[in-house]
Amino acid sequence: MSAPIHPADTISSPVPVLSVSPVVLSAPDRAVDLRIRVSAPVTGSDLPVILLSHGQGHSNHLSSLNGYAPLADFWAAHGFVVIQPTHLSSRTLSLDPGTPGAPLYWRSRAEDMKRILDRLDAVEAAVPQLLGRLDRGKVAVAGHSMGGHTASLLLGARVTDPDDGTEVDLSDPRIKAGVLLAAPGRGGDAVTEFVAENYSFFLSTDFSRMTTPTLVVAGDKDASAHLTVRGPEWHTDPYHLSPGPKSLLTLFDAEHGLGGISGYDVAETTDENPERVSAVQRLTWAYLRSELYSADPAWQAACDTLTADPDPLGRVESK
Repeated sequence: MSAPIHPADTISSPVPVLSVSPVVLSAPDRAVDLRIRVSAPVTGSDLPVILLSHGQGHSNHLSSLNGYAPLADFWAAHGFVVIQPTHLSSRTLSLDPGTPGAPLYWRSRAEDMKRILDRLDAVEAAVPQLLGRLDRGKVAVAGHSMGGHTASLLLGARVTDPDDGTEVDLSDPRIKAGVLLAAPGRGGDAVTEFVAENYSFFLSTDFSRMTTPTLVVAGDKDASAHLTVRGPEWHTDPYHLSPGPKSLLTLFDAEHGLGGISGYDVAETTDENPERVSAVQRLTWAYLRSELYSADPAWQAACDTLTADPDPLGRVESK
């Protein structure tokens, strides 16, 4: 199906949010302990969970538990518990470049998310206001840019470890749905020479077994010339090269920041557009509501209420 986007889709009223950080999960096998932020509505029970993986970028703190407030705040205000790790790739950690896995720590990033799911008891103990309020059977993952690569691995994408040549499967059946925001596409001849030489794990990205329901969000002006030779369409690969069910939200005139999702008033956002951010907030929320709760009509309602617009923000298609 396909429809133009209207940003004023019906959505539930926001509620106050509590946010606690850092919650520290001990990790003796990791370079440093895992530090996370937990954001949740102050009311409600049986709350679904979103694991949110940060990207990289130029700023010091967006690539940490302190980034992506436009998404984390919105999702939490509308009924989700949002958990944000500080991955080892974060600029805030300034790890020795000789640390195994540096600089992007692609495997460790996905393992961070698994560790969080393994230790939800510890998360609840650290945030007593959450005790007994999580629905552990309703877990989603979302990620932007490099965080999108992390999320895609948890959703079923495969890579070949460049160090030993083995195929790596980091999928997690506890994760029932995903959102990929400006995520990397396929490898091979699609990536730049710099990527092939410096981030060779990207060369083998394979979406053919990414079977978990996923919404792919891409900007049609997101060239990412430092990563790919294919232009903006590269970021739609996770949709086109994976089996259904999948949906693709293409945002017109959007660049890598998708209007400014990585933080409020971020200088490195090249396409700042509050209306675009609002559309991302609303549509991602509606998608995850309906994927995690099959009887919830939020996604279908959002698509049904998208009306023709003389200057549409984008389009949605599904398979």
